Amino acid sequence: MSRRNKGRDIDGMLLLDKSAGISSNVAVQRVKRLFQANKVGHTGSLDPIATGLLPICLGEATKLSGFLLNTDKRYFVRVRLGRTTTTADIEGEIVEEKPVPVLDGGMVEQVLQPFRGEIDQVPPMYSALKQGGQRLYDLARKGLEVVREARRINIYELRLLEFGTDFLDLEVHCSKGTYIRSLAEDIGAFLGCGGHVEQLRRLAVGTLELGHAVTLDWLDTLSDEDRLSKLLPLSAIADELPLFTLSAELAFFLRRGQAVFAPNLTALGLLRLFNHEGEFLGVGEVTDEGMIAPKRLVKEPTTSDQHRAKQLI
Repeated sequence: MSRRNKGRDIDGMLLLDKSAGISSNVAVQRVKRLFQANKVGHTGSLDPIATGLLPICLGEATKLSGFLLNTDKRYFVRVRLGRTTTTADIEGEIVEEKPVPVLDGGMVEQVLQPFRGEIDQVPPMYSALKQGGQRLYDLARKGLEVVREARRINIYELRLLEFGTDFLDLEVHCSKGTYIRSLAEDIGAFLGCGGHVEQLRRLAVGTLELGHAVTLDWLDTLSDEDRLSKLLPLSAIADELPLFTLSAELAFFLRRGQAVFAPNLTALGLLRLFNHEGEFLGVGEVTDEGMIAPKRLVKEPTTSDQHRAKQLI
């Protein structure tokens, strides 16, 4: 019996502009087939109705995907007012309908103000969070609703783009763990008429922006060589972290799991590490003793990473 072909070992990150109507997992599987890649994963799912930026990690990049899960996000959202649904978006069944008050710019700004900055948000029932060992959305599909603890989030920016008689178009810059569906529902509740998400588009994940993303349909038209050229190097995943260059000797010991003492170290927390030749090593963390300990290292640097790192250093 012949062994099943698992695909190629390809390392890098793809910025995908996900279309509406497909899940993030379906998008990942299509990318995996297009690249014939061995290992692929996303960095935080988008609901099927949502479009926009979905960073997808291939190969060694999957080791670093957690760093994007923990970064801030930016969205465009259209909040449809006057109607609440079971899922807080257009996919759910209508729960209640109420008249929308007459809106004006000043009134809307007053409504949005309490939702800026650090706020407590209760996650929606239709979410992947676990409670008692079960996903909330599994309980919700059984018609159950459980008490959820509010979580502290940060809305760095909540900007009104446009409004009409029964909708608000908003741009939201928020911390990890923010549910835009809950935000839409809470804004509607504050207005007294209810609301839900009608359109949602992710514009940015950390420093990664939608303007550099490609669609699945366009990827499908490219040659294999051109498709591979759309991958970002592994180091792009950690672009928000301070950069630190290690000598060949220190890089040697770090790769073997040892914390190393680096002279002239002034940064704290996580670091994006390169060796003296500009090769990306992975992510390290400054210890209380002033050492650099390996946090998440990649197996081998790639040519694209070497070239990009030499431009940065």
